[in-house]
Order: sequence, then C-alpha cells, then structure tokens
Amino acid sequence: MTAVMPPRQSAGRIPPGRPQLHTPTQRVVKPPPAWRATLLAPVAAGLATLCASTSLTGVVTGASFLGYVAVAVVLVACTGLVLRSVRAPTPLVGLAQLAILLLLVTGVFSNHGIMAVFPGPAAASDLNDVLSAAFDQIRNGFPPVDPTPPILCLITIAMGLVAVLVDTLTVAASAPAATGLVLLCVYAVPASLSDSMLPWWTFVLGAAAFAALLAVDGNHRHQRWRNRDAPGLGASPAAVSAPAAVVVLALVLGLVAGTTITFVGTVGRLPGSGRGAGSGTGGLGINPFTSLRGMLDQGNTVDLFRVRGLGNDKRLLRAFTLNTYQPNVGWTLPPGPMPAGYPALNQQLPAAPGDDGSAESRQIQIEPLNWDDVWLPTYGSLRGLQGIANGWFYDPQSGAVFSERKQQPPAYTELASLAEPTKDQLERVKLPQTLGNPRDYIPIPGIDPRVIGLTHEITANTSTVFDAATAIWRFFTAEGRFTYDTHTAPVADSDALTDFLLYGKRGFCEQFASAMAVMLRTLDVPTRVAVGFTVGFADGDTRLITSQDAHAWVEVYFGPDLGWVSFDPTPRSDGRGYVPPYLQSGSSSSDSSAQDTQEVPSVSTTHVAPSGVGDIQNSGGGPGGPPQAAPAGSAPGWTSWGLLAVVLAAIALSVTAFLATRSARRRSTVARWLPLAAASAWLLAVVLTAWLVHWVLALALLVLTGVGLVPAIMREIQRQRRLRAIAAREPGAASAAWAELRDECADRGVPIPSTATVRTAAQQVAHDNRLDDAGKDNLRTVVGVIERSWYAPTGTVDDPGFVPAFEGLRESLRRNAPMSWRGRLFPRSVFRR
Repeated sequence: MTAVMPPRQSAGRIPPGRPQLHTPTQRVVKPPPAWRATLLAPVAAGLATLCASTSLTGVVTGASFLGYVAVAVVLVACTGLVLRSVRAPTPLVGLAQLAILLLLVTGVFSNHGIMAVFPGPAAASDLNDVLSAAFDQIRNGFPPVDPTPPILCLITIAMGLVAVLVDTLTVAASAPAATGLVLLCVYAVPASLSDSMLPWWTFVLGAAAFAALLAVDGNHRHQRWRNRDAPGLGASPAAVSAPAAVVVLALVLGLVAGTTITFVGTVGRLPGSGRGAGSGTGGLGINPFTSLRGMLDQGNTVDLFRVRGLGNDKRLLRAFTLNTYQPNVGWTLPPGPMPAGYPALNQQLPAAPGDDGSAESRQIQIEPLNWDDVWLPTYGSLRGLQGIANGWFYDPQSGAVFSERKQQPPAYTELASLAEPTKDQLERVKLPQTLGNPRDYIPIPGIDPRVIGLTHEITANTSTVFDAATAIWRFFTAEGRFTYDTHTAPVADSDALTDFLLYGKRGFCEQFASAMAVMLRTLDVPTRVAVGFTVGFADGDTRLITSQDAHAWVEVYFGPDLGWVSFDPTPRSDGRGYVPPYLQSGSSSSDSSAQDTQEVPSVSTTHVAPSGVGDIQNSGGGPGGPPQAAPAGSAPGWTSWGLLAVVLAAIALSVTAFLATRSARRRSTVARWLPLAAASAWLLAVVLTAWLVHWVLALALLVLTGVGLVPAIMREIQRQRRLRAIAAREPGAASAAWAELRDECADRGVPIPSTATVRTAAQQVAHDNRLDDAGKDNLRTVVGVIERSWYAPTGTVDDPGFVPAFEGLRESLRRNAPMSWRGRLFPRSVFRR
C-alpha cells in the first residue's frame, strides 16, 4: 500500500509522514568592503606576473629588467581597474591595456614618438630596429645576456602582454586557474634557453603567487555568492588548502624532477643510465653550438684549462663528436642512450680507431680552471687517464670521455698518442671506408641539390678520399672566399646550409665545420663534427685554453688503420688554429695562416644554432665497436614520450572533470569516474617520472602510493556500489542512501551517532554542514523516503523523486561543506568499519 505525501503546509503545522527540519539561525557576516573585491584579484594577478618574470634572471644578467616589468604590470593593472570601475566592456579594457603598453614602450625605447609617447612611423621604425637587435643578440648571445635596451624592450613587451592576458583571465573571465598555463610558458622560455638550472627561489615565488591568486579568487567567489562563512570556504584557512595543496605538490614534483631528470632548461642529464642517473648510458641535454657561439661572442674571456706536457706541439682539444645531421636543424648526437663505455679511470684504456700502439705515448697534464660540464676534453688518441674520480666513462669510438652529471673535475693526466698520419698514407685510401656501424654515417637525405652540385664541382678532379676532403677544405680556407665572424650574414635562402654556401659566406666554426661535413657525406665519405677547443696560446711552459678558443672541426674516417683524421675548415686569422703536416704540403701561405685560426665545425648554418641545434643525445655504438648493453635500471626509450602523452591525457581528463562538475547537476556514470581517471593519470605520470631515474624508485613509489590510496579506493568502490543501488531503486536503496549519507558526514568530520534517529540525524546534517535551502528540501525528501521504506511491508522505494533528491543532497554537501584532502585520501568512514 502506497502512502500519498501531503503537500507542504504553512508554518506551525507538521505534515504527517514527513519530517520538518530545524533551521538554525545563520550567523550574519558583514559583506567585505567593495574595494577589496575590486582590488584584490587584479593585484594578485599582477603580483603573479611579476613573480613569474623573475625566472628571466636565468638568461638575463642582473635584475634591472624587473623594474621595467613592474612598471608595465602596474600600468596594465591600473588601466583595468579604472575602466572596470566605469563598467567598460571587456574587449575595450583589453584594447586599452594594450594601448597603454604601446605608449610605455614608445616612450622608453623610441626617440621619435609623437609628444614623446604616441607611436608614429618614425617610432615604429625605431621599435623595429630595437626588436631586430634584440633577436640578433638572442641568436648570437650566450645566456645570461646583458640587459641592453633591445633586450629590455623585448622583455617589457613580452611580460606586458603576459600581464594583459593574466589580468583578463583572472578578472574578466574569472578563470585564474587558466593563468597557470600562461605563467608556465613564462618559465619555459628561460628554462629552454639556459644551460643551467633556473634559481630555485623563482619557482618558490611563482608558486606562492599563483597559490595566492587562486586563494584570493576562491574567497571572492564565495563571499560574492553566499556572503557568509561555511566549512572549508571563505576566509577560513581551509579556503586556501585546496589551491595551496595543488600548487605545493606541483612545485615539489617539479623541483624533484628538475634536479634528477631535467627534461628542459638545464644542461640536462648526461650520458646517465637510460635517461637518468645510474651507470654509463643515458641522454645528454646540452646545446653544443648555442654554448659555443655564446662563449665566442661573450664580452668576458674565461680561462678554462691550463695544459702542460705538449711542448711545442699544437693540437686541437676534443670534448665530444656529433655524427647525426638533420637538414635545417643541425648536427647532434643520435637519439637513444649513450654507449655504456669503459670506466675512464684506467692507465690502459681500449685503443681508439687508428691507434695500433706503436707510436710514442705522451703524458699531458690538464688543469681545469672554470670547467663545469659532463665532458672531459682530451688530446689525440686517448690511452689512459689518471687523477679523475670514478663516474667518468670512455667511448673509444666517439673519442669522448663523459660523466652522468655536470661536475668540475680536478686536474688530470692524460696518456695519449699525438701521432698523425702522413699525406702519403692518407692518399692510399682510394674509396670511402666502411665503418663498423655504417648506419651512423650513411649519406644524409634531403640535402639541397645545389649543395650536392657544388660539392661535385669542387671534387670533380679528385680520385681519393684525401683529395676530396682537401679540395673542400681549400674551398673554405682560400683567402677572400669566406669570412669568419660570430655574426652571420642576413638570411637569403630558406635552406640554412645553401644560404651559407652560396649567399652569406659568413659565419664561425659552426657553419664551416657543418657545411664541410655535410658535403663529404654527400660523397659517401664517413664524416663527423668534433666540438672542443683550438690550441690556445702559450703561457710560459704551459698553454692556456680560454672560452675564446671554443671550436668545432671536421673528422674524416680513413679506415681502421688510420682512424679519424682532422680537417679544420674555419678561416680564422688569430693564430690559434692548427694546420697538420698532411695539409701543409702544397698549401699557400694564405691557406696556412687561415688554417692556423680555424674553429670548430658545427652543422647548423647561420640562423639555426641558437635554437639548440638539438640536445645532444648520444647513442650507443660509435663507428667501429659493437653496441654496449644498457644498464638494468634504465628506462625504455619510449618512456619520455609516454610520459608526455600521459601528462597531456591527465591534463585533458582534469579539465574535462572540472567542466563536467560545473556544468551538470546530475552527472552521468562516466562523469563520476572522471576525477578518479584524472588522478590515476597523474599518478602514472609521477611513476614514469621516477622510472626515468630508476625502475626501483618507480616500483617503490608505485607500492607506497598504492598502499596510501587503498582507503580512498575502498571508499570509492563502496560509494559507487551504493549509488548504483540507489539509481536502480533496488529494495535496499533506502538503506544504501542512509549508509552513504552517514559516511559522507563522517568523512567531513561530523559523524552521525549510531544512536541518533533519522530525524535527529537529519537536523544535525543540515546544521553541521550548513546546507542551503535546496539541500534542506532534498534532505527532507530523502529522509521521508527512508522512513517509509523502513516501515513499509515491502521495503522498496517507490518515490520517483528519491534519486534526484539524493543527488541534489550530495551536490549541496559539496557546495557548502567541501571535503578536505584528508577526508578524500583517508576517509574516516573506512577506518570506523
């Protein structure tokens, strides 16, 4: 028999069968002053922008630029405040902020503004010249660059635009969380340009400012909507807990990952295990030609090495070699792990290609002065090393000595052979030599036909590998044909290599070495680019190597008997170059003098280097030897890309779950599981990040996280089981609803005593959780259905309004008494069972 619910009656009469809840007197809270709601959000937005701009200290010398940024931010914020106070349309506010920024830039960085601040044709020309100079300084400079007027102009414009965007998102769009992506981009720029870690305090400032921005907005939203306090909202400390927890967690993970994995923006991980720390394989994240150009172009000369034991011999000092070329990108190490290599602290290292052990061994003492890197430079064919610590590895095929992380090595002694082949020996090599691993040195696809044609024209009358290499070398070093300059010529062709060879003909060692190596590869000659230093200059009985000696050159493979032979095509004239005997015979004086000043080969042409001609990712197997096995702790090669995919999926799931929560009162089954899916994706991202360090760390993290999430998972499974029963109105739906309501209250820290009646418990729920009117109405419906179900003969739920009422009650609980992180991760209801 179904009871008919009477309609609601006037106050004072209690309808039968339906409980009336006691409504406690609400505490009236004085509304916040109008100025606070108007002022706090734009001030927080401006502060977040200013704090994010401190990350530029990693690429700009000093902090003077912060004054320009502060002025731009203040002008943007004040413009927005004034126009919004008169209720100007949002598009007009944004346009006015951009106009104010333009007036500022014109007044400060142009001498031809109309009335000093208004832009005109002359001022536009000035700003164009200033920005062109800024981009040229970025392209040719080495971070940190000096805060010149062009750089300050570029920073002012860029951060001014960021300030406009952040202000609009925060105030006009009421979406301060979205500014996180904008501010993250601000950090990404200096992080990708700098070869060292950004200062830790910039991350702390940025995270704190962003958390404050979220907290201010949350407080403003709640006060504007309810104009009263509630658990976990408003001005209470709990109001800040959610955004602060998220930001702090992201900050900690970012700093931990940055100090161990270093995906972008630092000198990076070196040949470490797999892609992190461990044994002798891994990725290297150094931008060789960007660093090279910067060392050559910077104002101050830095002493790097003092060398003893060379006597009167002049030799190039090699740090590492590059064997992979991508058209219009540059020379890099091949993708994949570094070869495991051999422990370098050894007096008898494996012989390099071409070293049969018959030549004299020389002891060369190298004292690093200001060297902090993952490479340990050496001379000639390395035979042994003394004085270094454990953790350095030697790859005889590439000729490189490397470590897993940047470090400042002590003075070390190299045992090496400085013997060089004769011209006659080199001329006996008739055909290009086959390497042990020819895939690393195969011809390069995608080379401009004009470059191939020029190469064949230069080498038309040659019959040996040496003749072809010498002809190309003379092509670059002939007097008057090419010009050495760290500032390249204006771009005249879309293909950088073609532009340098046919039009610009101006550059530094990077362009010359890159071009010669590519031209030899088009002839099927195994060639690579070496990066290191020129001979330096004599200083008593020692040689001093400075930052101005940074160099690149070409090495050509002449077979296992002769190995790799150097050709330096850079036409320098400062006396720091080296022309080996096999190139001196028959050379003109101009060739010799030019060759005495050459610099290092680098592949990218005029405008490619600064972009980071590729992070050096040294791969296993150099020319000649079998590939080394990767260490057991290394992560597979797909881990980095998989991590990126998982992070993107986690972001998409998080955004989708947030939008689904805000847009629908009754969420579908899929929508209910979106938060759990997003959390799982973030967990997987953290595990993959740990795996990049070592699989043991990933396993430990996974186990600990799994154990920590057991209570939350148990609670979620129980919740979903009950909600399915409620949605289907099964016979036990009323009991499931009552049990779920009790657990929801317990998880919020306001448990319902087991001895309380349904109506008493309902009053406590409404009071302790500060339910709004809609929540109270839904609670009445739920309590009435529960009572009738318990006392009805069948125990079934026959009220069609029961399911939406229960969902509405849960929504009211979420609005008025949001659950703390502790309640989500460690629900009290699970531990009370």
